[in-house]
Amino acid sequence: MSPSQESESQLAVPGSPSGVALAAAAPDLAAQRRPLEGVIKLSLIACALASVLITVGILVALVEPVINFFGEVSPGQFFATEGHFAVLPLIGGTLMTTAISLCVAVPLGLGAAMYLSEYASKKSRKWLKPCVELLAGVPSVVYGFFGLYFVTPKLLQGILNLEVNFTNALAAGLVLGVMIVPTVASLSEDALSAVPQAMRQGSLAMGANRMQTTLRVVFPAALSGIAASIVLGISRAVGETMIVALVAGARKNLSFDPREPMQTMTGFIAQTAGGENPVGSVDYNMLFAVALLLFVITFVINMISIAIVRRFRQEY
Repeated sequence: MSPSQESESQLAVPGSPSGVALAAAAPDLAAQRRPLEGVIKLSLIACALASVLITVGILVALVEPVINFFGEVSPGQFFATEGHFAVLPLIGGTLMTTAISLCVAVPLGLGAAMYLSEYASKKSRKWLKPCVELLAGVPSVVYGFFGLYFVTPKLLQGILNLEVNFTNALAAGLVLGVMIVPTVASLSEDALSAVPQAMRQGSLAMGANRMQTTLRVVFPAALSGIAASIVLGISRAVGETMIVALVAGARKNLSFDPREPMQTMTGFIAQTAGGENPVGSVDYNMLFAVALLLFVITFVINMISIAIVRRFRQEY
C-alpha cells in the first residue's frame, strides 16, 4: 500500500456505506496579502512617526530661545524665589492649584466611577456617564468665568464666608478640579468595568457585601487604570491655561496660603505673551524657558504614569 493510500485508509469513516475515506485537504496557512494592507501599515507608521517628529519639533523650537535666555540670565536668577526672572513662584502656584484640584477631582471622580461601574443600573449608566463626560467638552474659558462669577464671590466669600481675594489659588484649584473630574471618572470607570465578573461573584460567594467587594477586590484589581487616570488628570491640571489665568491671579507669589492670588506657569505664559515683548528680548525668551520647564514637568508626569501602569497592571 502506498503512503497516500495508507493515510486515506486511516481517515476512513467506519460504517460508511462504501468505506470511502474523507478527503483531508491540508489547509494553506500561508498569510495572504490584501491589496490595501501595505498602505494601511505605512499610514499607521507615518502617524506614529508624525507624533514623534512633532515632539522633536517642539523641543527644537524651544531650545534656541532658551539658550539665548540663559546667555543673559543666570540659572540662579531663574530658579529663585524672588525677582523678575524667578520661576519658583510660578512652580509653587502651579503645584498649589494642582493639589487643590486633585482634592476635588479624585474623590468625586472615583466615587462617580464606582457608582457607574458597580451600583448604577444599565438605564442609569446610559445617561449618567454621558452627563459626566459632557463636562470635558466645556471650554476652559467658560470654567474661568464660572470661577470669577460664582466660585469666588458667591461660594467662597458668600456661602463659606472666607476672606479671599477676588483672584486666588483656592478658587482656581476648585474649578480645575471640576474640569478634570470627567478624566478621572471616565478612565477609572473603564478600568473598574474591565475587572472580570467572576472576581465579584467569588467575593460575594465568600460572604462579602457589595461595598467590601468594590473596595477590596474590584478597586485593587483596577489600580493600574485608576492610577493612570489620576496622573493624566494631574497632567491636564498642570497644563491648563485659561482657568488659572483668569481666576488664580497675575502676581508671582510663593505662598502656602491658597486664599492669596498666585500666578502659574501656564498663566504666566498666557499673560506675558501678549505682543508687548519684542522678539529676541530677554522677557520674550523667558517665555520659552518657562515653556520648556513645563514640558519637562509634563514629560516626567507621563513617565511616572507609564511606570505606575506597568507596575500594577494585571491581565485577565
